[in-house]
Amino acid sequence: MYADELLVPWFEALRADVGALEVYDAHTHVGAQDPSGFSATVAELTDSLDLCDGRALVFPLTEPDGYREPNRRCIEQAAASRGRLTALARLTPGGDPVRLLSDALDAGARGIKLHPSSDQFELGDPRLEGVFEIADAQRLPVVVHAGPELETIGRTVLDVSERYPQVRMILAHCALVDLAWLWREAASAPSIFYDTSWWSPAHLMALMRLVPPGRILAASDLPYSTPLAAAIAAVRCGLQAGLDAAQLRSVAGGQVARLANGEEPLDLGPAPAVEARPITPALEVLVESLVAALEPMQRGEDPGTPIQVARHACDLPADDPDQPVAASVLRLVDLYDEHRHDLPRRNQFAPGRDLIMIAAMVARTPAATLPS
Repeated sequence: MYADELLVPWFEALRADVGALEVYDAHTHVGAQDPSGFSATVAELTDSLDLCDGRALVFPLTEPDGYREPNRRCIEQAAASRGRLTALARLTPGGDPVRLLSDALDAGARGIKLHPSSDQFELGDPRLEGVFEIADAQRLPVVVHAGPELETIGRTVLDVSERYPQVRMILAHCALVDLAWLWREAASAPSIFYDTSWWSPAHLMALMRLVPPGRILAASDLPYSTPLAAAIAAVRCGLQAGLDAAQLRSVAGGQVARLANGEEPLDLGPAPAVEARPITPALEVLVESLVAALEPMQRGEDPGTPIQVARHACDLPADDPDQPVAASVLRLVDLYDEHRHDLPRRNQFAPGRDLIMIAAMVARTPAATLPS
């Protein structure tokens, strides 16, 4: 999906460095009825997983007519995936969610997805109490949307976590709606996890530097990214933050596998105190230019002048310590220029948007391994 095949060398370089890097994406959707216009098929998901030999938690995109049938289809598709996919049941407070969850678990689902924004409900809705009781009794993962359009969700999450300590609450999108303060509660809320499904290097680096690595789960939010691209971003940011190989393997998928199997999560120590390598002013310019280029691409528009600014910022002397990083970024920008007219336009993104997103991640993570 998107430009995945062009990004494989950046993933392979990380796998060669970290070793035994098993991807297990904590957040993917499939479906074609979402009012946003975004869609993804099971084939597109598994194609991306094939490129990184990965697995994924999967659940339906927004379905205006309810989730009983979409959950059923998702569970059946996961069962036919030969271990690639693990289905979660998407629920809302209306329509007897306890019965819907019980039926989904009986059919093979292994957890829950809640999207308070798209499905227009409050996480503290009392009709979800029975859902949390089941999740607590069975130690289920519960993926909760925590994106920017929400006002806040953190206090409710902490309340649910205190009352139901065996619920494995996974806050999506770096929990960015509340990350500014919620990370300080990590010690008192060991069952709250954070997924990396966001496109900004700043958010991923903040997560890696503030939250213990055992609580961080690589995630794509397909169709908004892909498992391959998300794994590259998460592992690169983890290396830059100073995580060791065992911690990186947990972030990439090891911890998600434990949660999906109902096992106790591993405690992998505190967040790192110091980044593995400082970022220089030259790379700061490059990161800022690429992020500025990404913003219009999110809307399907041309990146404009910032992409040219990024090209100029890559022109470092051969003896500059950052020259290999800049050269790798320039290669990604060149791939964008070479292929943007050939890549299929999928969803609202400008074709090649993922190449520029990974270029921004590469520029922000000079400590991480580069392709030869």
